[in-house]
Amino acid sequence: MGRYLLGVDAGSTVTKAVLFDVTGAEVGQAARRVPHRYPRPHHVERDQDELWEVTCAVIREVVAAAGVRPAEVAGVAVTSHGDGIYLVDERGRPTRPGILSLDTRAAGLVAEWERAGRCAAVLPLSGQKPWPGSPVSVLAWLLRNEPDVLARTAYALPCKDVIKQRLTGVVSTDPTESSLSFTNVHTQEYDRETLRIFGVEELFGLLPEVIGSHEVAGEVTGAAAEQCGLAPGTPVASGAHDVDCGAIGMGTVLQGQLAIIAGTFSINEVISDVARVDERWNARAFVVPGQWMNMALSPSSAANLEWFATRLAADAHAGRPFGFVEDDLRAVESSPGDLVYLPFLFGSPYPVDASAAFVGLRGWHERGHLVRAVMEGVVFNHRHHVDALRDGFDVTDIRLTGGAAGNPRWVRMFADALAAPVGVSPVREAGALGCAMLAGIAAGVYADLAEAAAAVAAPPAVCEPTPGGVARQEENYRRYQRVVERMTAVWAELG
Repeated sequence: MGRYLLGVDAGSTVTKAVLFDVTGAEVGQAARRVPHRYPRPHHVERDQDELWEVTCAVIREVVAAAGVRPAEVAGVAVTSHGDGIYLVDERGRPTRPGILSLDTRAAGLVAEWERAGRCAAVLPLSGQKPWPGSPVSVLAWLLRNEPDVLARTAYALPCKDVIKQRLTGVVSTDPTESSLSFTNVHTQEYDRETLRIFGVEELFGLLPEVIGSHEVAGEVTGAAAEQCGLAPGTPVASGAHDVDCGAIGMGTVLQGQLAIIAGTFSINEVISDVARVDERWNARAFVVPGQWMNMALSPSSAANLEWFATRLAADAHAGRPFGFVEDDLRAVESSPGDLVYLPFLFGSPYPVDASAAFVGLRGWHERGHLVRAVMEGVVFNHRHHVDALRDGFDVTDIRLTGGAAGNPRWVRMFADALAAPVGVSPVREAGALGCAMLAGIAAGVYADLAEAAAAVAAPPAVCEPTPGGVARQEENYRRYQRVVERMTAVWAELG
């Protein structure tokens, strides 16, 4: 049996291949960007062939750089951004460019469904309401606007599954991805009624076979092996949605554990042994049958600081990404936090077209005040989601990963704002490690998820809240809530 496991993480902007040994130690990684295309306003797409070429390139690079023989790779798994949709024909060839979860072309259609009561009707059945990037929303838009494309299409797949199909020649998905739009929340199986509610039942035949996340979905074909440099016959696990893999990779595998992923999206998720439905979160299938990953999320997290750095601090950002943050924060450390930032550059958790804003900005504010407000605004949006999950579940342990986890001050803000210890995993590539763990189970390296987690366990560094910090962040969060409440009418008018 091989001594290494390969996790491929195809994010919304960067695709990474990360090689681990069976103890979870990273032995190499390679990464490349896959550009977005914006053919029209609100349309965010990518070329499927280019995605495959980049995936092959990073796999070849990481195996070569690590000095590992292809035969030493025991198993492979792929994870990717969820939602959106990628369409292929019977031969696995694209029938149109892939549509990412950042795409909002279906916003008007979802608004129609909301007014007609369809979103409320589907909630108790599927455990979630659709949003513009949901697979069902995008498919319904395509049925209305591109019926000729759907007529040529054999399968509607998540991003990771088009990569998996090219690796193995087998079309399939896994429970975490199938539950993004199309399954019954209680049975965790496909349910035609979910499509009928939205008037797209005729598309049921596009849904792929569901194979368990840690089961073998296929093997690397000879043709794929020539392209990506793996050995023919290498087992490929079914894999999982990136938010599930990220949670697994940071050791969040038990009921009641809450994972916070602070990246492009504000992702907050807790595992449960029961299906509990609420419009404040999505109740989706976890990688373990009979368990659920309950996700409260919005596209409003650490990407706000990246935007700030590139647009408003380009001089300090150049050559030293985010290095200016600590200097700026230290310069205003003794100043009061009287500035509010609303982190809604790319969307929000509210039922209006919310936008980002600084509120309370004055001439005496320094750049450090703005940096701190941006970081706090991101934390407060996460808290909005975490408070909802705490209402529904007994949260026993909180862990943080993503861009915010690399800054100790930001981690402290999370601990103080949540008034709870926050563990930061030392694993830098949690998503890739999580899917590599699934590959290990599929290949027989580990017996199950519990054994895999124990084998690669790395204790988190725990940041404890401070009494003064908790009181300060509670006051600031209440101010933030008041601003959001008063801005709702303004956003509605502008929208």
